[in-house]
Amino acid sequence: MISGIDASQPAWFYDFVSPFSYLLLEQYDKWPGFDFAPTPVLLTDLHRHWGQPLGASIPAKRIFTYRHALFRAEQLGIPFKMPPAHPFDSVKPMLLAIAAGGDFACVREIFRFIWREGRDPSTEEGFEQLCERVGIAHGEALIEEEAVRAQLRRNTNDAISMGVFGVPTFWMNKQLFWGEDALPMVLYCARTPNWLDSREVKRISALPSGLPKPEKA
Repeated sequence: MISGIDASQPAWFYDFVSPFSYLLLEQYDKWPGFDFAPTPVLLTDLHRHWGQPLGASIPAKRIFTYRHALFRAEQLGIPFKMPPAHPFDSVKPMLLAIAAGGDFACVREIFRFIWREGRDPSTEEGFEQLCERVGIAHGEALIEEEAVRAQLRRNTNDAISMGVFGVPTFWMNKQLFWGEDALPMVLYCARTPNWLDSREVKRISALPSGLPKPEKA
């Protein structure tokens, strides 16, 4: 059965291709005490919908992203090893997480396989080893089930309808918090939710654009 996202409940959106999703999950003990539903979404589809270029398509940004991820890992004391190639096709591990029920323990193990051990889950050998790691037999057959694939599409489409534009993203109190470095803001807003209703936050949230609207073709 395919389930839609309940937008009234907290959720955490991730893609295994994102090193910052890994780094944020490794700080799980710091998260606010909400029951966040781990929700895999396809980052490439989010970017495509919002018209954003993939970061890896910009050489200087790609290099900085990898350096920044390594710096953050070292700063936080989190074991970190880049997979042999990046970006990689994350669809298989995403589907595996869904087929496995998507609990945090399984999701964390998949992240660690990729970002702690530097493994590639998109290859035939790598995916087989990943399935062994999380204790799932016949993983290749499971991820071909239409219900599993449909759930990933539904997650991504629902996330887009909620305004999600990247990962990792917290959804809390019907508000988006994007990025590994947004954790302090998440914690503050969990303790002080009325901050988002303050006059200045409302003012800047409704600022008009100072650029002219593009002419219609």
